Amino acid sequence: MISQPPPRKKRDSTIPLINVVFLMLVFFLIAGTVAPPLDPDLKLVQTSDLEGKEPPDALVLHADGSLSFRGQPTAADMHVATHGSGPTRIVPDRNVPASRLMEITGDLRRAGATSVILVTERALQ
Repeated sequence: MISQPPPRKKRDSTIPLINVVFLMLVFFLIAGTVAPPLDPDLKLVQTSDLEGKEPPDALVLHADGSLSFRGQPTAADMHVATHGSGPTRIVPDRNVPASRLMEITGDLRRAGATSVILVTERALQ
């Protein structure tokens, strides 16, 4: 009886791994965009010394929940009726309850405002 040699164990091929790494490399090269650096001579605008004021064409929602437009008290439906049904900007006080803000936004939309744009302060750190 002739004894057969033990079966050889197949080696794991590294070709599939190399293919996956190459495809990932190509994907990230195509998907990622590299922004050009800013011009070193460019000096950005400083806004830290500016006085913050609401835009003149925006509704102001005060902390107590009342609305005003250009310093005069108003209501959401009255504002839309007077100033048209286009986009409406609203500047809420940071202490106004979110439920009141949502209520005013809904009132503006029901009164005919095509969109309500919320104007906020972007914190610079």
